[in-house]
Amino acid sequence: MFTNLSEDSIGWLHTLARRLRDIVLSAIVVFCSLTGLCYGAVAPAWPTSAEAVHLPLEEAPTAEEIAAVVSSRFHIGLHDALGIGHAVLTAARRYTISPLLLLAVIAVESSFDRFAISVVGAKGLMQVLPSQHRDRVLRTSDLTDPRTNVHIGSAILRDYIRASGGDLEGALCRYSGGAKGYARRVADRLSMMKTAFGL
Repeated sequence: MFTNLSEDSIGWLHTLARRLRDIVLSAIVVFCSLTGLCYGAVAPAWPTSAEAVHLPLEEAPTAEEIAAVVSSRFHIGLHDALGIGHAVLTAARRYTISPLLLLAVIAVESSFDRFAISVVGAKGLMQVLPSQHRDRVLRTSDLTDPRTNVHIGSAILRDYIRASGGDLEGALCRYSGGAKGYARRVADRLSMMKTAFGL
């Protein structure tokens, strides 16, 4: 079938094949660069330090504003949502963590269900794992209490942020136990929270 092809035809087919290969490779590089899938992609998917998500307390939403957003977006009763709002603001002040970051972590971890229990036994709003944090959970029996759970979860997250030298993505990876895409999910929820509060 190809025995009657001239050298010009074969040369033309080789040129066409190389050009097609170059186009496909260029498209793959552009796609991977835009989506952050290739090594050395320009735009990071997540702010790299805890300071990048720091929110001055005077700009932080009030407990009532938090309650309104949590209640409407996550279908939590207003009274429970207000308790969560107070717990988040108290922990944010105590551990110098952005309340929006805490809200984003809670949204990913439990969708604001204070009774959530994971398959590995993590409990409450911030999915505190008693077997891994015995020293913090030792004196408490009720991880479904928003104040207790957010207090312990925030302390753990703060310790991970410090241990990672302020690298938020590394701290979140450690907080989640190495779950793939966890930092991206938290970043998405953080963006949603900023929009909800008009920040």
